[in-house]
Amino acid sequence: MYVSKSNENWISVLHDYFVWGTVKEIGKTLFSLIEEPVMTVGYMNEEIFELSFFENGNLQAERIFCEQWTRDEYEQLKEERLNDDYLRKALDIRIEDFEDLISITRPEQAVDKLSEIVRMSLWSDSEWITHEETLRERFGTYEF
Repeated sequence: MYVSKSNENWISVLHDYFVWGTVKEIGKTLFSLIEEPVMTVGYMNEEIFELSFFENGNLQAERIFCEQWTRDEYEQLKEERLNDDYLRKALDIRIEDFEDLISITRPEQAVDKLSEIVRMSLWSDSEWITHEETLRERFGTYEF
């Protein structure tokens, strides 16, 4: 795993095993180890951006950003727990900015908007670390 303090509030964890369907499970496990709120971000095939928050041992909130055709194509693609008040408070977002964020349906735009709001890049992949010196300097490597 690669770990970095991304800003004053968040720590980023990257791993090549983080694929669709595993990101939330890893978030749940990570929460049980550190007992701090955990935000997971999953991005798949430029079609889906999934944002989930874990706290108090449970999924507290989730939001999936995608076009309607994607929801139609992936029949099981539904939020497990819509809780926009929790999301807004956890991210410390002004109501106007939050309304702008949740109205976005294009995953790429949602990632960019959320990156701007939390003041850190959410565009990361563990594969990039070996190729980019700035990422190698920022992320520490941990073997489990």
